[in-house]
Amino acid sequence: MSDRTKKLSAYDKEFVWHPFTQMKEYEEKDPIVIEGGEGAYLIDSEGNKYIDGVSSLWVNIHGHKVPEIDNAIKNQVDKLSHSTLLGITNPPAAELAKELIEICPEGLKKVFYSGDGASAVEVALKMAFQYWKHKGGSEKKTKFVCLENGYHGDTLGAVSVGGIDLFHSTFAPLLFETFRAPSYYCYRCPLNKTYPSCDLACAGELDKILSKNNEEIAAVIMEPYVQAAGGMIVSPEGYLSRVRESCDKYDVLLILDEVATGFGRTGRMFACEHEDVTPDILVLGKGLTGGYLPLSATITTQEVYDAFLGDYEEFKTFFHGHSYAGNPLSCAASLGNLQAFENYNTLEELQEKVQFLEDELKEFSGLKHVGNVRNKGFMVGIELVEDKETKEPYAAQAKIGWKVADHAMEDGVLLRPLGNVVVLMPPVGIPMEDLKKLLHVTYNSIKKATEDS
Repeated sequence: MSDRTKKLSAYDKEFVWHPFTQMKEYEEKDPIVIEGGEGAYLIDSEGNKYIDGVSSLWVNIHGHKVPEIDNAIKNQVDKLSHSTLLGITNPPAAELAKELIEICPEGLKKVFYSGDGASAVEVALKMAFQYWKHKGGSEKKTKFVCLENGYHGDTLGAVSVGGIDLFHSTFAPLLFETFRAPSYYCYRCPLNKTYPSCDLACAGELDKILSKNNEEIAAVIMEPYVQAAGGMIVSPEGYLSRVRESCDKYDVLLILDEVATGFGRTGRMFACEHEDVTPDILVLGKGLTGGYLPLSATITTQEVYDAFLGDYEEFKTFFHGHSYAGNPLSCAASLGNLQAFENYNTLEELQEKVQFLEDELKEFSGLKHVGNVRNKGFMVGIELVEDKETKEPYAAQAKIGWKVADHAMEDGVLLRPLGNVVVLMPPVGIPMEDLKKLLHVTYNSIKKATEDS
């Protein structure tokens, strides 16, 4: 290890508190110091290269050092790095809003910028809440329906509509009350049903909640098609459209959180396109800038927007905002990201890679301790179990997911599991040869961790 790496490691251990990281264990090891990137690879301070198997926490889209994004940021920094969006605008923010509306599901018209996914979820919740206040006669519509195993960020509003007890139960006294519907978790169905004979019973349960409580429900919030942090749980076909129908039937807004699923991850630009569903409010983040800079957006319909219009003294204004909302550098990066989608025919090129991925994933099911393999596009969850017949999970102390990740790192692949679920979410622009290596190393790493030790 070089002296420089030793120095950086020492600074890191002494001064940095890492997110979602048990620091007691972290401080016992030498950290990997990432200081470079090229295509699908990350490069550490010692010159070692690793395939970015989870897109630097699900944000990177085309890879690292993308000319369209690099140049967009460089050009913008020579003009303006920041100006508030409170009451005035800037060119990249205006241009990006136009571009987003052109690619979003039909019916979405207005873009509200924030800095990260959780903040954009907070905006969506407050927007839905205040919308009904302005509608008149609907003041009781103040509650939300969310899903078990759902994840929408770590701020208190987002946590209130989350459904992962491991992350959220500690903060229960701080949260507002919600209605929880069952997850679309077919492998471990909470209703003990089997798809497709279940007739989407999980969607039926959500419909029942709306039927009984619609007069006090402002919105349903969910991740369309994939509950990412919940374990890459993939919904059955038809679920999303059933939820949209229920929301329409009971006059409840539908918020779709596409922070993780947006920008090609599922094989389409947005996951809701798989069933031609337009939400009342769409939440975007992570891949919005191609994995370069913080930026998120809450996008809504003309109807929702119009409810906030009025004279100054009516105070219908949406009193919410962020210092760096619509930051010109971030918006320029996002415009570069969209340009890269066009230049590289990203969505078209992705289809062959998704087919290859799905063909290769079939082999994983033959491994002794792989209970379930699921994916939607490039969002993959490989659930490891102690016993395949009973679906008995590995105990937490086994840290089986991390054992797989450790083996993969030795072979030049960076992964970050979710408990017993090995997650694959490479950049959608990953070259085929690197995708092959990612799958080969992951397969062998699972085998080593579960069968050879």
